[in-house]
Amino acid sequence: MGGTFDPIHHAHLLIAEEIRRRFELPRVIFMPSGKPPHKTDAEITSAEDRYVMVQLATADNQHFYVSRMEIEREGPSYTIDTIRTLRSRMGEGAEVYFVTGADAILEILTWHEPDAIIEEARVVAVPRPGFDLRELKETLGPRRASKVTVIDAPPADISSTNIRERVAIGTSIRYLVPPPVIDYIRKRGLYRSDNGSGSRGPTC
Repeated sequence: MGGTFDPIHHAHLLIAEEIRRRFELPRVIFMPSGKPPHKTDAEITSAEDRYVMVQLATADNQHFYVSRMEIEREGPSYTIDTIRTLRSRMGEGAEVYFVTGADAILEILTWHEPDAIIEEARVVAVPRPGFDLRELKETLGPRRASKVTVIDAPPADISSTNIRERVAIGTSIRYLVPPPVIDYIRKRGLYRSDNGSGSRGPTC
């Protein structure tokens, strides 16, 4: 399960647990992006901060694991490179599930080696508010779309963007983000607005 996780929130955790149970997976690997090709460095928090927040959020689930693979990789973080590395490490016969949101899967043809991603991993698309997965066949074409598993879980209307905006103006993010992550955001002074309106950090 890849993403910038800037910050990780309860919807990420709910989706991960739902996928794990539904497909009877032994482990869900959270993979914070290092240098996402589609985002500039100015748009995202440092990789180390995002990695620590994911660790804090997942610490109480023995089936969740956080990887530094993409953070430590030099250059852009391409999903296909991660999939191939995981497959080689796990050995012959291992199956990798790539979990992504509706917004990402509808743009996957703009990614690096999109057909290889669809062929070399089992792609699972998760609903997100504002994105219609019924457009999948039209967007990807029938062959590619047939290889994507769309789960029918209701979309959780929580976004990292909204959380950052709330912190910037000092609005509570309680129940959106795990408490240890809220504490970390406060201690590190993350997501505060430049004009100082968020200087007190997130409230409980």
